[in-house]
Order: sequence, then C-alpha cells, then structure tokens
Amino acid sequence: MRWAAFLSGNRGGVSNLVLVVTAASSGGLVAYADSRSDDAVEKPQLPPRKKVVVLGTGWGGTTFLRNLDSRLYDVQVISPRNYFAFTPLLPSVTSGTVEPRSIVEPIRRVLAKKGGEIKFWEAECFKIDPANKKIHCRSSIGTNLDGNGEFLVDYDYLVVAVGARVNTFNTPGVVENCHFLKEVEDAQKIRRSVMDCFERASLPYLNEEERKKNLHFVVVGGGPTGVEFAASLHDFVTEDLSKLYPSVQHLVKISLIEAADHILTMFDKRITNFAEDKFGRDGIDVKTGYKVVKVSKDAITMQNPAVGDISVPYGMAVWSTGIGTRPFIVEFMKQIGQGNRRVLATDEWLRVRECDGVYAVGDCATINQRKVMEDISEIFRVADKDKSGTLTVKEIQDILEDIFVASQQGQYLARCFNKMKDAEENPEGPIRIRGEGRHRFLPFRYRHLGQFAPLGGEQTAAQLPGDWISIGHSSQWLWYSVYAT
Repeated sequence: MRWAAFLSGNRGGVSNLVLVVTAASSGGLVAYADSRSDDAVEKPQLPPRKKVVVLGTGWGGTTFLRNLDSRLYDVQVISPRNYFAFTPLLPSVTSGTVEPRSIVEPIRRVLAKKGGEIKFWEAECFKIDPANKKIHCRSSIGTNLDGNGEFLVDYDYLVVAVGARVNTFNTPGVVENCHFLKEVEDAQKIRRSVMDCFERASLPYLNEEERKKNLHFVVVGGGPTGVEFAASLHDFVTEDLSKLYPSVQHLVKISLIEAADHILTMFDKRITNFAEDKFGRDGIDVKTGYKVVKVSKDAITMQNPAVGDISVPYGMAVWSTGIGTRPFIVEFMKQIGQGNRRVLATDEWLRVRECDGVYAVGDCATINQRKVMEDISEIFRVADKDKSGTLTVKEIQDILEDIFVASQQGQYLARCFNKMKDAEENPEGPIRIRGEGRHRFLPFRYRHLGQFAPLGGEQTAAQLPGDWISIGHSSQWLWYSVYAT
C-alpha cells in the first residue's frame, strides 16, 4: 500500500489537498479525498433570534412554553420553582388522597420535549426595568462572586406569568399563624400540621377543653379552594383519622368562615344551597357574614354585624380568601402608570398597556376590554332585550365576565408568537381604531368550559355552559375524568 499527498491547484484562493491511496496488488482501491474545509466556504449569516423571557412556570407560563415554536426565538425561563404543579388537586394532597409527586412535572422535562435549546434558571425576578428591557433576578440556591445571587437578564419580549400571592387584607397575625394553600409545599405542611394536632390532642396531660382546641380546624374563605379543602379534611378525619385516633375523634370540629352571606358565591344558587345543606349534615360549621379581623397564636377574632366581635380558639387555620399582587409587580405597575390598579392591565392582545414588548397572563393581569370601556351604554342597551330598563345578574355576568383562564391565555399568546412574522405581512386582526391598517392578530377571547366544586363524600357540583347544573356522584366521576385528561 502506498499513498501520496499533493496540492492540486488553487481555486478562489483555496488550495485543494488531494489524498491518493492505492493498493500494490491488482484490482487495488484508489481513493481521492478533497480536504477543503467547509469552514472556508462562507455561509449566509442568519439574523439573531429575538430573546423571549418567560417569568413563571404556572398554568400560563407552562402552557405558553408547550405551544411556542422555540426554534423561532431564544427562549429563557425564570421561576423560583423548577416544576409545574396541577393546583386544582392541592386540597387532595393535604388529605393524602393524592401524592405530591403525582401533581407535579419538572419544568426541565417540559422544555426537553420541545427539542430546542431553552434555558431555565431557578430564581425569582424582583424588579422589571421596561425602559432598558432588563429584569433583575435573584437566586436562592446559589450566589455569584458578590455573594448575593443577583443577575441581570435582557429581553426583547417579556411574558409575565408569575401568578399571584395570597391576599391577607393586612389582617394582623395571618402570615404568622395561618397556613396557605397555593403551593405543593403548603399542602404538605398542612398535612403535617393536621397530624400534629391529633397527636397533641392525644397527650395524657391535656384536659377536655385543650383537646377540643387542638382539634378545631378553621378554614377562612368560602370560595372553591376553601370549600374543597374543608370537604377533603372532613373525609380525611371521618374515613382515616377516626380509626387511628378513636379516643379523640368525637372532639373534632371543622369551621368554614365566609364574610359574604353565602359560600361559593360565584356558582349558581342551587349549588350554593346544596353545599351549605350538605356541610350542615356533615357537621361542618359554616359561618357566613363573619369577617376575620385578627389571628393570634391560639384564637381567631371575627366580626358580625348582629353579634359583634367573637373570639374562638383553634388548633390549625387555613387562609383562603382570595389573591393579591406580588410586590415586584406592584412596583412595576407604579413605573408604568398603573399604580392605582389591583393587577396589571393588558389590552385584548395580552400586551401590558403603555409598555413595549411586555405581555402578561394569568392571575397577575386582567384584560381591559375596549368595547366595554368605550361604549358600555350600547352594550347594556343590546342586552336589555325586553326593554325593561333592568338586567338580571345572569345577563350582567354574560356581559362583564372577567374570568380569564391562564392556560387559554398561554395557548393564545404562543399562537401569536408562532405566526408573528407572517402576521406582519398578512394581519388577521380587526381594523385599528387609531392609526391605519389592521391589527396583527385576532383579540383574545375566553371560552368558559365550566367549573367544579368537590363537596366531599364522593359528591361534586358541576356548572357547565348552557346553565347545565349537576350535583352528586356522577359529577364526581366527571370531575375525575376532566382532571385525568
């Protein structure tokens, strides 16, 4: 075998090295290899991809990431938790019906399925700088050279999907003494606290009143989360803990406190009445018209117009009265002239008003519907079909429904990003009121798919579109199938 290498000439300034390999025997192999490097050939330079930064891995942020064509953008995700949680099943985690690992999915697994190069950092954003298109972040699991774990991230487009925090209404003692139910860690803490209450009540040196105090579980807030947790706790006590702690199970008391006149006020009246009647039969003490004004280590103080202030001892309290705005979102709103609002205001395309390149989805934002704001009198005139001059509550709900599901928003926004370039040349949206031409995209429209309220004892209330109401065991299986899907 012999080989030789020589230069075969010069074309366009690039020398071609030819390698010749021959075999000594007849019928040998002759091979020629052109060793010109592909790197020497100029390749067209692609324009840099726009940088999309997503804050949050909840319903809105995760749905956006699942549907986004990540090949079109340089995508970066920042969140203090590295997983997506199926929050509707958090009450079931408190009672052990569902294991925590069954309702979470690592966000890195979600990103890996995209196939693109999406970066994720476990950190929290504590400041948005819209003027310079930067966000200030802080990591709690590692530090930089300065020791504070802070870093800056640039963006071209920012998707704010950080959800909301629990609203305590500045009630004294709530943060220090109450449990919340927003995260998986919250549900695990509640489960441990319930078991601790039973163990303390079983100690031999306590008297009857002290045992009752430890086994008084208070739920503040008669919305879907509070009602579902109270029902789940009741089932947990009667079906499981009563067998483990037979000597004290008769001392258990569950109280549900609601400031309004009824629980589940966002549901149909038939569901509200059924839930209150069922809780009464189950022995859950429903106190409506009571406002909690103070929470101490051992007692909860409530106000009622009829009876005044009362104070009741408790063993564990869960606060579930609504949602509030995160502190850095409050500061961001002040920067952009929305300081007098409760949450971020966006337009029909989920763009934060008066803020270039920033979008917001989920509980941290609400949509200002221009058609409602600009001509509300005309809308009421059309809705008043019988010309009576008045509207029913149902008619008002149909007009001003402002419940925007984060997952639908995330899916819509991903669709807009995927076709952003094409929509520049072929806009699909309505004609602009101000300026010329059409909007790039059709505006976001929420599709109401119904709502469920598990009431314990394998019974669930369902309210679906078309004024369809179902209460009972069949609705429980419908609830299971929807969540399983």
